[in-house]
Amino acid sequence: MIWTAALLIVVSYVHSEDYCYDEPHCDPYAWGDMFPSCHPLLEEHHSPINLDHQMTRNESLEYLHLEGFEEIQTGHWTLKNDGHSVVLQVGGGMSVSGGGLPDVYHTIQLHFHWGGPATNGSEHTVDGRRYPMEMHVVNMKSIHPNLTAALDDPTGLAVLGFFIDVVYADNVHFGLISQKLSSVAYKGQTAKIKPFPLMNLLPKNNMSQYYRYYGSLTTPPCSQVVVWTLYEVPVYISWSQLAQFTSQIFSTEEDAEQVTPLQKNFRHIHPTFSRIVSVSKDAKLLTGTASRPLMSAVSLHLLQIILLGSFIISGL
Repeated sequence: MIWTAALLIVVSYVHSEDYCYDEPHCDPYAWGDMFPSCHPLLEEHHSPINLDHQMTRNESLEYLHLEGFEEIQTGHWTLKNDGHSVVLQVGGGMSVSGGGLPDVYHTIQLHFHWGGPATNGSEHTVDGRRYPMEMHVVNMKSIHPNLTAALDDPTGLAVLGFFIDVVYADNVHFGLISQKLSSVAYKGQTAKIKPFPLMNLLPKNNMSQYYRYYGSLTTPPCSQVVVWTLYEVPVYISWSQLAQFTSQIFSTEEDAEQVTPLQKNFRHIHPTFSRIVSVSKDAKLLTGTASRPLMSAVSLHLLQIILLGSFIISGL
């Protein structure tokens, strides 16, 4: 049952060959023409959103229970380039519950969103600023036999979102994925990955600090069935690990006449409208006193290059 659901949810992210991120006729602003549920004027609870000081503290939002995340699962996981992202299909053995979630959710897969060589690419923003990347851990409500049933449930999916920022040192655990990217550089390519404790990818010491709202899938069909949990503390990877995504992954097949880099695979920000965005008990972003995040590592690196260049020129 879990493997069937996993296959279905992966297929949902490649629902149509018609949508894209880089062409005006099929980019996120045009999705509503092909997928009515993606139209921002017809539906109000879209994702992603901007996180700002207009949030409500909810003291009941504590740690989520992440069952099996500390364990090494049996079998093999599958990494796939689906033309829209890099997806890690994790199979069974893991689930999330608690922390205000309405049920137990089986963990199905995780995938990534990123920008380009010089641009950030997280889907959600914090005070209007993007992080370099964002990772989504997708979970389906356990009472549903398949994705079709889950998409008819307003809380059928629970997605854990993690911002990814950049430092100079490699993330050893993240390397278990990034070192396999060359094997899935082109659309349709897959690679096997030996399972590892998924918690190793996450900011395990800060898992009680998060934001919660109700929204949608960020890809077609944009179904408004997602309970979003966005963690405050980012995952840190290195410059070289980020570059593997922004420069070595393609949205086209290997034998295509013209190969196209897969870049900026994020949807634009949508209004919250009347939705309540809740802050967990331990989150540091206090209502009304939101502080702007530190300059993105990508922007900081570019600034360092510019300043160094100016220094060299002035010394000539």
